[in-house]
Amino acid sequence: MQHSLTDPPGTGAEEAEELERQELDQQGLDQQELDQQKAAIARLGDELRALVEATVRTAASPDTLHRMADEVRTLTGRLTGRRRARGEIPEVDEFPAGTRIYSPVTGAGSPLAPPVRVTPAEDGLVGECTLGIAHEGPPGYGHGGMSAMLLDELMGRARASAGLPGLTVSLRMRYHRPVPLETPLRIVARVTGTDDRKVFVSGAITARADPGTDLVTAEGVFVAPDLDRVRALFPGLRQA
Repeated sequence: MQHSLTDPPGTGAEEAEELERQELDQQGLDQQELDQQKAAIARLGDELRALVEATVRTAASPDTLHRMADEVRTLTGRLTGRRRARGEIPEVDEFPAGTRIYSPVTGAGSPLAPPVRVTPAEDGLVGECTLGIAHEGPPGYGHGGMSAMLLDELMGRARASAGLPGLTVSLRMRYHRPVPLETPLRIVARVTGTDDRKVFVSGAITARADPGTDLVTAEGVFVAPDLDRVRALFPGLRQA
């Protein structure tokens, strides 16, 4: 920043510089607090996923289960403070195009999520996860609805990462083979075309060890809503 020759010491441009430094320092503290909150949420999510998995696998006695239910109720009561309202976007989220920490697919803080780890690929996105017994449909295999949720999430994120806003209006699934539990999976998604407000996306689930054999595939159609519709659907969306 340039200084005027007429600015006395400690005022004008120097004062503005100091205010700017203070603002940047405050932003750094805010980001640090946000990172700490995300880390704490992810840690709790890890423990809750372990609890859910243990719960659906246990053969404990009724007395043990009743005692556990009482303990879980007590723990739930310790989550004090303000509760997020329906439609409210968490401060730790990067909505609409980024990470959603409570997503049931990718969210590190969700006890329902595998969670899927997503990375960019040459022509789309790749996700990796391992489904547990909590995601079981047929014995030993994932629920078909879980496969649909995994693909819908990855396909939607592939669309968003390509800079093409839209909501799912059609998802056509093909189940080729059962999806095994406790097996590392690979999910791929890519945009295949556009037509005015429509975006076409394809996706597939394979075993990570056998990426050439499709277990489930999908073709999706997404439509970009107009701005008024976005505001009506997501009133909690923070304005840029």
